[in-house]
Amino acid sequence: MTDIASRIIYEDNHLLIVNKLPGELSQGDKTNDRTIADDVRGYLRNVYEKPGNIYLGIPHRLDRPSSGVLVLAKTEKALVRMNELFRSEDAVAKTYWAVVDRLPDRPEGLVVHYLTRDAKKNKSTASLNERIGSREAKMRYVITGASKNYFLLEIELLTGRQHQIRAQLAAMGSHIKGDLKYGAPRSNENGGIHLHARSMSFIHPVKKQRLTVYAAPPDDPIWNYFASLAANGSISTYQLES
Repeated sequence: MTDIASRIIYEDNHLLIVNKLPGELSQGDKTNDRTIADDVRGYLRNVYEKPGNIYLGIPHRLDRPSSGVLVLAKTEKALVRMNELFRSEDAVAKTYWAVVDRLPDRPEGLVVHYLTRDAKKNKSTASLNERIGSREAKMRYVITGASKNYFLLEIELLTGRQHQIRAQLAAMGSHIKGDLKYGAPRSNENGGIHLHARSMSFIHPVKKQRLTVYAAPPDDPIWNYFASLAANGSISTYQLES
């Protein structure tokens, strides 16, 4: 089991929220590789001395090469209610950090595309015009930092399409560091990409209080540099409002 305990941001009887690392699977796929859910079940089994099967629901996912906030449900009631929240476009506020090689044309703005999914290639294409089978994708971005070779964008995700941020940024001519699938010139050593689910905020499905969580980016020189520019950028924490 990996160091899952040290990456838990929030836990109660209903939810467990963890900081996913690049390369970890959110849920099982055709590779049959171990998933983060497998590690969380191992943690729950060891810490709470639970024998047998352990219930764990997955109301959303993160792309394997990305990192950050991942919510898991410890009860069926919590899973059903979290599924409802994620299906509603305005019930869950999601903020991402992306390290890109080129700046967008404007320092900030609302971006709207239509995404067409190619299941065989496991890739989405973003276009300005609606196409047969496409779905509207919306996000807001602002440039928040710069280094010698890269730029940091903070992105508010307004719709939840597969590979949305990666496809929309590629269509804008900005490529996420390490993201070969969407036009980056080279991969990262660990096979991950510099796309990080930084924060998430929603009304707790059982406690009915607003829960806001923040995940520190992975430990590497580029993330460490950009995190140092942001207040508390290297901290994983949560706020539960009354």
